[in-house]
Amino acid sequence: MTDDEAIRPFRIHIPPTDVDDLTQRLHRTRWPAASPEAGWTRGVPLDYLQDLARYWADDFNWRGREAELNRFPQFRTTIGGLDIHFLHVRSAEPDAIPMIATHGWPSSPFEFEKIIGPLTDPRSHGGDPADAFHLVIPSLPGYGFSTPVTAPGSGNLFQVAQDWSELMSRLGYDRFAVQGTDVGSGVAGMLGMIAADRVIGIHLTGGQAAMPFGPPLDVDALPAADRERARRFNEFRANGLGYLQLQASRPQTLGYALTDSPVGQLAWIVEKFQEWTDPAAKLPDDAVGRDQLLTNVSIFWFTGAGASAAHATYEGMQVWRAMTAAAAASDGDGAEHFGAAGGPPIGHAVFAADTTIKSLVDPANQVRHWSEFDVGGHFPAMEAPELLSADIRVFFASLR
Repeated sequence: MTDDEAIRPFRIHIPPTDVDDLTQRLHRTRWPAASPEAGWTRGVPLDYLQDLARYWADDFNWRGREAELNRFPQFRTTIGGLDIHFLHVRSAEPDAIPMIATHGWPSSPFEFEKIIGPLTDPRSHGGDPADAFHLVIPSLPGYGFSTPVTAPGSGNLFQVAQDWSELMSRLGYDRFAVQGTDVGSGVAGMLGMIAADRVIGIHLTGGQAAMPFGPPLDVDALPAADRERARRFNEFRANGLGYLQLQASRPQTLGYALTDSPVGQLAWIVEKFQEWTDPAAKLPDDAVGRDQLLTNVSIFWFTGAGASAAHATYEGMQVWRAMTAAAAASDGDGAEHFGAAGGPPIGHAVFAADTTIKSLVDPANQVRHWSEFDVGGHFPAMEAPELLSADIRVFFASLR
């Protein structure tokens, strides 16, 4: 193994000057006028964001959270010129299987914080020790403590999947399970294609009913049980894509605001947590907890990941557009369904706020495992960790 390929220990330590700078910037925020319309229709309400920013500046204990995150063994290694940060938490159980789990946007590996214990040490969490995992949880390129995207093509999901395969090889794992959510579900699916002989199975969360840049769904053509999810998908497609359009087309321009204004970064993320978490939660911090929400935003702020993650989105969309154009030129529709015959077994966990619809995702009924829950949302590891960890254990129990 060369020096570049070495696995290097890593601990989070944000310089005191950066923590002080954040507090000062929050205290000096230049606030806009309140929206002419009450509620969340035009974006994050002024009074809510002011209260959250005040808490972030004066009451949130970053050093305490930093110490809690550093309880997990963390490392970095260089793959393809990028420094990749990852958690590697090994189980004490002798028959544990390795699993690589990939977060999405806007998040980090610490999205999985609450399921690390139940999956690596089920014996201590009311589970069966036979269901244990060794967990590898990387930061996507351009996110958190992985090197920002610095060159065209860096960070696209095909490349990330290849990097994850290399990472598991460096860690000595020939065969492994895969879990992914949101963007991470795309990486997970590609891992099942490029490393099919090594992937035991793929567990997915945080998916969508269809590609949001495609046509709206025909709600009436779907079974009655699927129509509410389809209506929510169509609403998202019509009114919820502003963030994606900006990141996919002008990431550099957006990056100035996200890098210079902590309140701008806060609002950019909080709005998504409001829209994508459990519908029963009135506010984002009701769904995931205020400190966990602000831990996520703080990692984006301290690492400058708002801008670099936007560039990663841009790279991913370039690949998707190229695939779509190639499929159209060959009279294909560009659609691929995870779980095709011959690939690794697939499992889906669909939570209350999700728009994933089985008849659209799995029209040939090839998906091995499908669960639906009436709670939770797009961030199930934060919102419903007990349900998610149990579903992962059930899916992989038959594949060991």
